[in-house]
Order: sequence, then C-alpha cells, then structure tokens
Amino acid sequence: MRNRLWIYIACQTALGIANPVMGQDFVSPEAATGRYQKAGGEAKKFMVVAANPLAVQAGVDTLKAGGSAADAAVSVQTVLNMVEPQSSGIGGGSFILFWDNKAKKLTTYDGRETAPAAATERRFLTAEGKTMDRQTAVVGGHSVGVPGTLRVLELAHKKHGKLAWAKLFDPALRIATEGFAISPRLYELLAGDRALKTIEPAKSFFYLTDGNAKPVGTIIKNPAFAATLKTIAAQGADAFYTGPLAADIVRAATTSAQNPSDITLADLKNYKAVERAPICIGYRDRKVCGMAPPTSGGIGVLQTLALLAPFDLSKMKSDSVSANHAYIEASRLAFADRAVYIADPDVLPIPTAEMLSPDYLKSRASLIHLESRMPRAEAGQLPKKAAFNWVPAGSPEQISTSHFSIVDADGNAVAMTTSIEGGFGSHVMVGGFLLNNTLTDFSYSDIAEGKIVANAVGPNKRPRSSMAPTVVFDKDGKLEMVLGSPGGPAIVGFVVQTLTGMIDWNMTPQDAIASPHVVVFGRGVNIEPELTPIKPGLEALGHEVRIGEFPSGIHAIRITQKGLLGGADPRREGAVGGE
Repeated sequence: MRNRLWIYIACQTALGIANPVMGQDFVSPEAATGRYQKAGGEAKKFMVVAANPLAVQAGVDTLKAGGSAADAAVSVQTVLNMVEPQSSGIGGGSFILFWDNKAKKLTTYDGRETAPAAATERRFLTAEGKTMDRQTAVVGGHSVGVPGTLRVLELAHKKHGKLAWAKLFDPALRIATEGFAISPRLYELLAGDRALKTIEPAKSFFYLTDGNAKPVGTIIKNPAFAATLKTIAAQGADAFYTGPLAADIVRAATTSAQNPSDITLADLKNYKAVERAPICIGYRDRKVCGMAPPTSGGIGVLQTLALLAPFDLSKMKSDSVSANHAYIEASRLAFADRAVYIADPDVLPIPTAEMLSPDYLKSRASLIHLESRMPRAEAGQLPKKAAFNWVPAGSPEQISTSHFSIVDADGNAVAMTTSIEGGFGSHVMVGGFLLNNTLTDFSYSDIAEGKIVANAVGPNKRPRSSMAPTVVFDKDGKLEMVLGSPGGPAIVGFVVQTLTGMIDWNMTPQDAIASPHVVVFGRGVNIEPELTPIKPGLEALGHEVRIGEFPSGIHAIRITQKGLLGGADPRREGAVGGE
C-alpha cells in the first residue's frame, strides 16, 4: 500500500544544515513519493536490481542472451533514460565498479561530467560577485557539464562486454518506439516541477496543453530518442561526442533561453572516461571497496565504516539510540573531511591515502563518545603536503540520481550509480533526452566570499560527487555484496546503513534497505517515522532531530551459498529480476 507522503527538507537554516564548516551542503531534494511494497527476490544464475521494472527486464533479457554484466548495464541505463528521466540518462554522468570474476579483479570507471574549457570559478556568480540564485543557476545551459555516461559505458563494454554494442540498445529502442506508461512517481515529480513545464521541448513532451502533467498511465513515445539511440547503436559513442548529435547538444545548451552555456564541440570531442584504482578498507571480517575521487562517496563510506568499527553494533539493536548515535557522529566526521579535501584528482592532489590511513582513522574514531554529541565536527589535520590552504566548502548537490546492481552468470558484477544531478537536470532537452545540471555540484557560494576551496569550478574539471557504488568481499575474498543508492550527500549514509544492516545485524538485502534512515546534515539529524521512539534519546545526547521520509533508491545484491538475494528500495519503483 502506497502512502502519498511528500516531505521536503525545507527548514535548512533552522537546523543549521547550510553550514559548510560542519560539512553540510544539502539542498531541497527530489521529493519523497511514498512507499511501495517490496519483497526482494532470489535467483540462482544472475540478477538485476534497478529503479524501474522495465529497466530490470531489459537487463535480464540481455543476460539471458549471453551478455555480461557490462552489457546489461548499457541496456539498463538506456531504458532508465526513458522511464526515469528525472534521475539519469545519456545526458549525465556515472561511476561504475566492475568485478571480473575470472581475473579476480575489481576495476572502477569514472564517467563524471566535466566543465567546459571556458569555465572559471566565478561561473555561478552574478555580475556583482554575489552567489547566483539556486534556481537560476540550475535551469538552462550554463549548468550543463560534458556528459560522461556513454563514454564510460563504452569503456566498460570494450573491456568486459560479450555481445555486440548495437544489440544492447534494442530494449530502449523498443520502448522509445512503442511507448511506456507514466508511473505514479514520474507523474508526481512532473506535477511538482515548476520550471520544466515552461521550457520546450520538455514542455510538450511531458505536459498537456493546459500545463498539467500528463496523467498516470499515459503512454509516452519518444521518436527523437529512438533516432538518437539508432545513431549511437550504429556508430558507437563517437556519434554522441562528434558530428550532428554533438552539434545539437552544443546548440541546445548555448542557445538556451535561460543561462546559455559556453560549451563547445571541442569540449565534447575531448571528453574521456577514466579508469581509476579502487579504494578499499577492512570492516569486521569483510573488505569493502568503492570509487575514489572525484566522488566523495567512496571515501565517505569507507571512513564512516572505519569510525564505526570500534563499536560492537551487533550487540546493539539497529533501531537503538546508541547505534544510531554512533553512526551520526561517524557521519559528521566523514562529512567534515569531505567539505575540505575532496575534489577532482586530475586537477588537485587529493589526500585519499591519508584520509584512509589506519592511524588517522583511529585518531578520528577516538572523538566519538556514546554518552554525548561532539560539540563540533571539524575536518581532520592531515599533513601539510596534502592539506594545502583549502577551507570547508559545501556543494549544493541534489539527489536525482539512480543506482543499479548486476551479477551475471559468470559471477561478474556491476555497481553503477548514474545521475543528471537535480530533478530533470538542467531542463534542457535535446535528441529526446535531458542534459545534466551537474556543474552546480561545484562549490560556488564560497567563491563569492573569496575563499580558497578544492571544489571550485575550473576548466575541464570534474565536480565533486557523493555517488558511492560499492562492493563487498567476504573473509575468503569472494564477492558477497553489490550495492549503491541515489541521494546526493545522503548517499554515504544510505549505503553505510545498508551495509551495517547486512554485516552487523545479518539482515537480508531487502530488510536492510527498507530499514529506516538516519540522515545527518550539519547540526540537523533527520530520521524516518519508524524511528520516532528514539527521537527523545537522540535529543538528550544533544542532537536536533526532525522526522521525514527520504527518497533513497538503494538496490543491492547479496551472494550466498544458495544463490543470489536481491533488494529494491520501497521508496522508489524498483524491482529485482533474474533467474
């Protein structure tokens, strides 16, 4: 049964959650749209878990045809572009973890968007040097980064694919041609978006002539996207980054009625997806691995787990004051480091190793006390060669993102988190898909104050992210878990809480995912309604607590001796599929 519950995190100032010194940079999120009953799923051979049943089926069909997890990722993503357009698509960016089961090797791929070569740190400041209004900054071409999703999918496919590239687009082509029914969640997000209904061609595509969103069940066809997919299927990703389609992207962004961009054909042509080394840490008797910067998500997850390691969570209840207080304090410390140290490693020397060193994490963990809240959570003191003169800076990252997890018949796996940043991205639509507004993930309010920050806008630079695709290996080194979530800065917490649910409390993926969230931002602690009984206890420790729903989209697979267990987040419309 579905609750039509909409909770926005609006009282940011009251909770102090706009204070970058506290490591906070959360802004109004994609709305929560209630809960959907989910029972999880089981499979013996392979599994796909994603945010929409049509995307799951596309992945399953690709695996049935003999495809690898990398092949299925292409099919899943291109269908999500159609059926979940508010969250991800080929107009955005992605991070991919790929586990090669035969080679026993984990590889990570960075498909984060980049700023145009003409971008400067003053990109989102007014002529008077003031911070640009958030809505003004987001909507239009100025916020569009060079998309990376197709390039990173192409890179993963070339290294790990089994089926022909063109075949992988068949499911999305069929849906774009035949149409799909608008889901309840998509309808509610369309109905709540004030800007999209004013901008063509999105206006005509998603809305009726009276300005109302097309109702639930309306069949939407997308011939423009079908044409785009046919071109990319036949010519490869180069067709997106060069030629007529690239020219259309540049034209749409640079002629946008609101905030035209300075992106060029050269910016698209020069874009490259990057293979990066994974980062890993031990937690209990497992090894947890994630994505290195420019995302802060991997470091955030690993740091938070390391800070929780001294506490025996298994002896506490998952819904206890003590367990959640320990998590809150660990999260605050991880966020404080994020605000200072994490940015594009190709531009700045990011102190990844220092932030994950055992001695550093041990000293940070000693700041956590179960009897009280830390008065102030500040970034740790790292060696001067790593720290430079950077100061804490927020990035107003929004949470319209998606994650899917795949395990194929050969035991290979993909954890892919993918985004166009805010809901419906920049609202600029071209070729049947929406372009991202990812450049607003840079820290720009601090630039107006003359601060030196790591995550400032820069030419060809990748903005900081929170995306955290994650895999876990058991004590014997075997792949055990594949997971991730959307959620902007809350991604780290969603992933950590799911991991501790499965590892410390031995929950199934579905139960761990469905467990109530605790979201930490600055002085504020936000809990879901099921945790209302512990609100007084948390407040007695010094936390300022609010209650609300949070639209995570955690999708996880756990590999057991009996087979595969999958979990799909009841807060979205996802599903588990496989055989």
